Amino acid sequence: AGEPGRESDGEMAEAPKIELFIKASNDGESVGNCPFCQRLFMILWLKGVNFTLTTVDMKRAPEVLKDLAPGSQPPFLLYNNDVRTDTNKIEEFLEETLAPPQYPKLCCRYKESNGAGDDIFHKFSAYVKNPNPGLNDMLEKKFLKSLMKLDQYLLTPLPNELDKNPNITESSRLFLDGNTLTLADCNLLPKLNIVKVVCRKYRDFEIPAALKGLTRYLENTYKRDEFRFTCPNDAEILLAYHAVAKYLTR
Repeated sequence: AGEPGRESDGEMAEAPKIELFIKASNDGESVGNCPFCQRLFMILWLKGVNFTLTTVDMKRAPEVLKDLAPGSQPPFLLYNNDVRTDTNKIEEFLEETLAPPQYPKLCCRYKESNGAGDDIFHKFSAYVKNPNPGLNDMLEKKFLKSLMKLDQYLLTPLPNELDKNPNITESSRLFLDGNTLTLADCNLLPKLNIVKVVCRKYRDFEIPAALKGLTRYLENTYKRDEFRFTCPNDAEILLAYHAVAKYLTR
């Protein structure tokens, strides 16, 4: 286990036993639609730690829930038999516990990256859940404005890019905070994926190609296994929104 000669230096702690419980899809087996579950799934994958993934079929409310985390919804985490149920606290705990040199740091270098795009999901919900055609244009504009704000952030060079080249006017970074995925991406991307799938179906709305920063960001992200393979199927997302998203008949 590990690299030859690493164990003897006494620094290699025994690998923790980690199990992540996430919401199952409608068929009770694959990954369900839950941005919080996907967020933690991505974090554990990016940390490069061994963990077990268990999908929980909420329709059957299995024994595991009653025993482990009564009254709580996935995601929750078993860490060396210790149960944790709050997504934000789990994220903090994993960042502190699975730390360098053994595991990569995932927190952002710039605190602004943490808040980038944080109003999008709220504006999107108002937009797709609205049943009144008369309000649609106004809600679409507000939603679009939140996407443009994120696009602007992604195009604005970060301080470390300006240090390398003070003359650049546009960022070329891959992700929110730089060229590696961070906790901020793990939080935002699962929501952006839902936004993309649901708006296409219910509003015939695609993220405009003119939003160059955002388009590039999504293209870069869909190439990453840590994101692609943690996403629920589109059909699963649409099923989750089936009861709340409203078609507008114009």
